[in-house]
Amino acid sequence: MTKVLVNGAQGKMGQLICQILTKDNFEVFAREIGGTSPQDVALVIDFSSPQGAEESYKIAKKLNAAFLCGTTNLPRGLTAAFEAEKQIPLFYAPNVSIGVALFKELLLEAKKMYKGYTLALHEIHHTQKKDAPSGTAKNLAAALNIMQDQITYERIGTVPGTHTLTLTSPTKDEEIILTHKVLDRKMLAQSAVRVAVWLLKQKAGFYNMNKFLEGLR
Repeated sequence: MTKVLVNGAQGKMGQLICQILTKDNFEVFAREIGGTSPQDVALVIDFSSPQGAEESYKIAKKLNAAFLCGTTNLPRGLTAAFEAEKQIPLFYAPNVSIGVALFKELLLEAKKMYKGYTLALHEIHHTQKKDAPSGTAKNLAAALNIMQDQITYERIGTVPGTHTLTLTSPTKDEEIILTHKVLDRKMLAQSAVRVAVWLLKQKAGFYNMNKFLEGLR
């Protein structure tokens, strides 16, 4: 039975990931920031905080375990270390949704097709989300060359996550609106587990959603 350490196990995503892993016959160890960890896991998954992600990374390196991190708003120094990783298989993405990755490709294609159109990015999440704008919105904005301070956002009820790009023609006579909407957070957890299972089969090095999607094509 494959052993997996989940850091941030009491969070919304952490709980769902633990449930799915257990159902899929993984041996799961739940951990929170500053907690103890087992000494022989094959995989470390982190959905916690920047501090928790750094702790998880050190644990994965110490145990020579694969590491999947979906925590957002990480400092550039830590993500740079991720990208330079050579010892363990390491996957990092601010959003591990396969649908969001494909949505990002669609947005980039739309930008190419509609040159000269004004781009506006808006995101909506639940009221308990700590970061604003979301890490996913920042990632999409960077890909589209939209300044982060131009991202608009709302915090409403229990919305799992909605991202919308509006392209407006130079003459203001046309709008194209593209939206990705998460209807159930469980979808995100299922996607994370799918990527994690794939990561266990990879060689040491850095992986992101682009590299994962290459294997699906």
